[in-house]
Amino acid sequence: MSEFHDNFPEYEMMAHHNEETGKTIRKKLWRVFWIMLGITLLELMVGFKAESWGLLDNHRASTFGLKVFFIFFTVAKAAFIVLSFMHLGDEKKSLKWVILGPYICFIVYLACMGSIGEGGYSQSHRADMDPNVVQQAAQHKQIGGGAHHE
Repeated sequence: MSEFHDNFPEYEMMAHHNEETGKTIRKKLWRVFWIMLGITLLELMVGFKAESWGLLDNHRASTFGLKVFFIFFTVAKAAFIVLSFMHLGDEKKSLKWVILGPYICFIVYLACMGSIGEGGYSQSHRADMDPNVVQQAAQHKQIGGGAHHE
């Protein structure tokens, strides 16, 4: 009897492999699940504790380190998903890097440009921004809409 205990045909028969192969596949899926859960929980813990650990102080290099931490683990999870679920993990090492290398480089480039270069654009180019945004900010400041950081 199948471990699923339902009226459907056994999974192993539908997938054209035996029970032992099915157990191996399910074991691999659970391993992937636990690894991804562990990485995600680590990211959440660091995210929730970052302020109490003093990692969100904008005047310290730790903010950059925190960004690098999250970018690294995001890219690592994406690569792990590709290796596991797109069966790239079963290929030769050189083929893996030919496929994954450009994507990893591009994702890291986009993340760095978004967090380092583009993050401060509005502060240094405030006059070039959309006039409506500048007008709304001025009106908000005149009304006394709370603390406004320039």
